[in-house]
Amino acid sequence: MSGHSKWSTIKHKKAAKDARRGKLFTKFIKEITAAARMGGGDIAANPRLRTAVQTARDNSMPNDNIERAIKKGTGELEGVAYEEVSYEGYGPGGAAFLVQVLTDNRKRTVSDIRHLFNKHGGSLGETGCVAWMFDSKGLIVVSKDAVDEEELIGLTLEAGAEDVTESDDVYEIVTPPEDFNAVRESLDNAKVAVVSAEVTMIPKNTTTLGEKEAERTLSLTEELEDHDDVQSVAANFDIPDEMLENAG
Repeated sequence: MSGHSKWSTIKHKKAAKDARRGKLFTKFIKEITAAARMGGGDIAANPRLRTAVQTARDNSMPNDNIERAIKKGTGELEGVAYEEVSYEGYGPGGAAFLVQVLTDNRKRTVSDIRHLFNKHGGSLGETGCVAWMFDSKGLIVVSKDAVDEEELIGLTLEAGAEDVTESDDVYEIVTPPEDFNAVRESLDNAKVAVVSAEVTMIPKNTTTLGEKEAERTLSLTEELEDHDDVQSVAANFDIPDEMLENAG
């Protein structure tokens, strides 16, 4: 399984757990609010907002919640102004981490993030220390039960996808960020159900970890993603397949 496939598997397991905890809605509201504040409340003219709203709808967030979040972002309703910040660091064993947050208190958040890295045997690094190890890509996951492989390849490559790969019981479609929405729309128009779809950071290469390091790295990932200000975590670790079965 490729590095980004392993990371994607972990993210899917984590997302399912977060959904049960109700944490995802909080993150979606922050992202929608921030996207509307930065690019306006018109979904058709704001690709980031369109992606955020679609992701929220995919996860059954009520339209009322979505509309309130947009209005808070545009200033029609009173709301918190969130600052977008990225933190970079290394986990135990040397895996690179890229943590993206939306916060209303930068000092508090950086202190929390540094504490989590230290707690698990990692370290928070300087800006730019690991960002070069990742590429921004659209990543769309489709169940193998939802579509024939040839049809999927035709639908997605024509719309701008870079690659289609298999991973266990799903297909993973990788796109340039600017073609993400076009590929997603192509699937929607063909009535192909999507498991997940996001613009994310995919590692260019991976760092292989032993069992002990992998366990600590997964714990770090879990706690980072559980933090209220953290929107996403990308990392380039490669861990034994058997440990993935228990991840999340």
